[in-house]
Amino acid sequence: MLNTLSGRFLILTVIFVMLAEVFIFVPSVARFREDYLLDRLERAQIASLAVEAGPMISPDLESELLKNAGVFNVVLRRDDARQLALSSPIPSPISATYDMRDPSASTLIRDAMATLLDTQPRIIRVIGDPVQGAGRLIEVTMMQVPLRTAMLEYGLNVLLLSAVISVITAFLLFLAVRVLLVRPIKGVVDHMTAYAAAPEDARRIIAPSAGVRELRDAEVALQAMQTQLTGALKQKDRLAQLGGAVAKVSHDLRNILTAAQLFTDRIEGSDDPLVKRMAPKLVGSISRAVHLCESTLAFGRADEPAPRLDHVNLSRIVADVIEGERLAAGDDPVSFAEDIPATMMLRADEEQMHRVLTNLVRNARQAIAATHRAGEIAVTAAEDDTSWCIRVADTGPGLPTKAREHLFQPFQGGARKGGIGLGLVIAGDLVRGHGGRLTLAQTNENGTVFEIKLPKADFALSPTND
Repeated sequence: MLNTLSGRFLILTVIFVMLAEVFIFVPSVARFREDYLLDRLERAQIASLAVEAGPMISPDLESELLKNAGVFNVVLRRDDARQLALSSPIPSPISATYDMRDPSASTLIRDAMATLLDTQPRIIRVIGDPVQGAGRLIEVTMMQVPLRTAMLEYGLNVLLLSAVISVITAFLLFLAVRVLLVRPIKGVVDHMTAYAAAPEDARRIIAPSAGVRELRDAEVALQAMQTQLTGALKQKDRLAQLGGAVAKVSHDLRNILTAAQLFTDRIEGSDDPLVKRMAPKLVGSISRAVHLCESTLAFGRADEPAPRLDHVNLSRIVADVIEGERLAAGDDPVSFAEDIPATMMLRADEEQMHRVLTNLVRNARQAIAATHRAGEIAVTAAEDDTSWCIRVADTGPGLPTKAREHLFQPFQGGARKGGIGLGLVIAGDLVRGHGGRLTLAQTNENGTVFEIKLPKADFALSPTND
């Protein structure tokens, strides 16, 4: 019970209600004491009027009047004359005097607490204003014990009533918390438990239903997280299935390309000048296709082969990529430019760097071709003491919003109709395998710029810092 939210709320409610009642108790007891003393003054004044009404009263009648008033003697002051209206023997000296003529709240509370704490049978004097203006003041002496007894009885009644009120209030709040908070929270926990048992099942995603705004916000956030997680799990499942299918396709396609490679070896012996010029390109393309088929399954396993680092000439790789894309462009109004120092040597895997640049240049060519307007693709490079920097810029229409949001996510970052969004993912993985990074430097209606940075030392570049 104590470890539950509703149980602790119940206990705290009782404590706070009782604390509030304590703050009410003190002024209530002080007010009760004031009323008690004023009542004794009024009774004493009435008793004194009975004395004034008759010329002589017997000692027994005077004693009875004082007993009914609860005092020992009564003194009235009219004008400047002080008159002892009723009197009887006082058992002990007067120990304190209390003036009830317009006392302050702090004075009443202080005197009330002093009376409650004082257990001695003391005699006190009380001064007040007579009712109906019958004189300047009235003064009585009385025992403090009956006053203290009445105050204690009243205080106990107040505390008992406060305890009953606090218990009822706490119970009602307990029920309210159970209905409004605990039950909805338990429902959210049950939803989370059920979802955890089968996160791929979209039917188990929570449907926000709480009436409390904060709980509903939590349910909405949980629903968004579960929806995203379920989508990610389904995507991973599709990727796993795709990996199995790609493995089979790669196996058969590799056999077909191997046969084609044998035929191209014979074509290289032709005397036709055009064939001699094109044959090496064809052989290189088929060789890369065979290599790609052999390593395609690695992407499905998220285990791209480690790059075989060597010193390679970047200018030669870029020229080969551009020549291949120029042939693929055909009649499309796309021009190519390159500004690569002829002597720039990279420490990289030549085959993987060829794939990276091919993906970037091909994406740029296809983006420009889709607009049916003339455009240019430029590949530039520079280096400093720590890294090489390669930039692929185009004058295309820029990347759409969805492509920017899912730029390096497979099957979501496609920038053109019919694209599957794998080119940039593969390029990014290959660059990271070199310890570098591939970033989108700029994209707008005037074009797009991708930047590749490769480290010269044996360390990986930070994703965000140079």
